[in-house]
Amino acid sequence: MDFRRPQSTKITPLPRHPPPPLKPQNRRRDVVVDDANSPKASDALPLPLFLTNAIFLTLFFSVVYFLLQRWREKIRNSTPLHVVSLSEIVAIVAFVASSIYLLGFFGIDFVQSFIGRSSQDDVWEEEAANAEQQILRDDQMNAPCGAAIGCSLSSPPLIVKPKLVADDQLPTPDLTPEDVEVVNLVVSGSIPSYSLESKLGNCYRAAKIRREALQRLTGRSIEGLPLDGFDYDSILGQCCEMPVGYLQIPVGVAGPLLLDGREYSVPMATTEGCLVATTNRGCKALFMSGGATSVLMRDAMTRAPVVRFGSANRAAELKFFLENPVNFDTLAVVFNRSSRFARLQEIKCSIAGKNLYMRFSCSTGDAMGMNMVSKGVQNVLEFLQSDFPDMDVIGISGNYCSDKKPAAVNWIEGRGKSVVCEAVIKEHVVKKVLKTDVASLVELNMLKNLAGSAMAGALGGFNAHAANIVSAVFIATGQDPAQNVESSHCITMMEPVNDGKDLHISVTMPSIEVGTVGGGTQLASQSACLNLLGVKGADKESPGGNARLLATIVAGSVLAAELSLMSAIAAGHLVRSHMKYNRSSKDVANVAT
Repeated sequence: MDFRRPQSTKITPLPRHPPPPLKPQNRRRDVVVDDANSPKASDALPLPLFLTNAIFLTLFFSVVYFLLQRWREKIRNSTPLHVVSLSEIVAIVAFVASSIYLLGFFGIDFVQSFIGRSSQDDVWEEEAANAEQQILRDDQMNAPCGAAIGCSLSSPPLIVKPKLVADDQLPTPDLTPEDVEVVNLVVSGSIPSYSLESKLGNCYRAAKIRREALQRLTGRSIEGLPLDGFDYDSILGQCCEMPVGYLQIPVGVAGPLLLDGREYSVPMATTEGCLVATTNRGCKALFMSGGATSVLMRDAMTRAPVVRFGSANRAAELKFFLENPVNFDTLAVVFNRSSRFARLQEIKCSIAGKNLYMRFSCSTGDAMGMNMVSKGVQNVLEFLQSDFPDMDVIGISGNYCSDKKPAAVNWIEGRGKSVVCEAVIKEHVVKKVLKTDVASLVELNMLKNLAGSAMAGALGGFNAHAANIVSAVFIATGQDPAQNVESSHCITMMEPVNDGKDLHISVTMPSIEVGTVGGGTQLASQSACLNLLGVKGADKESPGGNARLLATIVAGSVLAAELSLMSAIAAGHLVRSHMKYNRSSKDVANVAT
């Protein structure tokens, strides 16, 4: 088996371009030959080009300054502007001459390209003869330099050369001769990988070329990563940069989830065995007991900038100003200009020395709302600069929000949608479906979810596995998976009711951050999952209604999954079920290939 660097492919010419076999790494695609004997447009100048440019540039700005000064004096003295002196006439002539030169200067390179193009054809054969020597020099380098990294080839980086795969193991993509040429230009660093979409005007072709260039640069195959069958235009500029393919995540359905009198089939994207099954069993138990009910207590996305003053006293003045109810209406008008859906609800401040953290809370319609609230905060900060000119804005986000981090402020105050979901599970359902009893569940919940989490110093983690369900539903419906951190804040409560026969279970989730418009929700697969739940897009009749309903569905799904998992642990079935459903003897990598 022959292990070696993939050989350079001879470049097939693009239309209207001479066909270079392989160009050195630091050359542009269209090479203009700088031959000493070729004529240049700048040869007609009496002085060197850089000196001529400096003279006319200085002359231009000098006469402009002189004329402006003279005209200002005439305006002050009420002298007609058309009355000019000899010096002003000379200045006007110099202004016109320098302007003509500077305008013409930008055309010199254009003219030079036509003059130099005729001599370019003479050097193609010489470049072809030097191509093999260039390849040998390239092979002596430790590793190729990616254009997106921005490194220089003047001093080769000291990195380990990647382990290359054999030639017969490299994928053979369906590339046209034009694609092969572009791949070579990306590999050589002549075209940055991130600019392929804008240069080619075809997102799928850009992903295919980037993928092939990546395999050549690293020497490693990504054949198992799918490329075809995805709309790359839909993610351009909003979801993902520099794509080379997409991941396959299976989507299961749990349900029906009977919540607030309506049934929902809950899509869950996961690779964890038993997760959909246990949620489905919990949904069955809820359904047989009459379903669950939910209450949305709060709907407010937050953003908290940090500003600094010269003293703590001055920071306190702004705090009192912002928290004064008299000023709220004015600030709300300024904030709400950012969007027709943004509505400022409150501002809470906290001081650390001379630094002030301002936590803005606002409703954001059916969008998750991070960009919306950030624009509103920016409007308020610009408005405050007039009354507090000494305010130094350190950052639009000061982590007092707090986004994508476990924080007590989210656990106490809430962020996004704050939801409580509850249900009463009948005794016969606990025994027949969940295979346990009420007393065991109540005791396990107290010792595990409450006392055990307290012993661990948990922050918002008083539950069995809320993050499992939140992540699965988030990925399926196009939410931001990183916001699972605060969205999974949950406390699960269980207690016996009806003389100890039945079980009351509830989950309280103060910071579920979801939206049904924007971001990944507009992708075809995620949009289909939202449509399955009946919350696709914006609610035309009640703005924000779809996002609020999605938050309650998330909480209801967590309730079902908490009930089922806790029952499995109480009955001693957890390990047995995972050994049965969460372990596979198949080699998935071999199956894919």
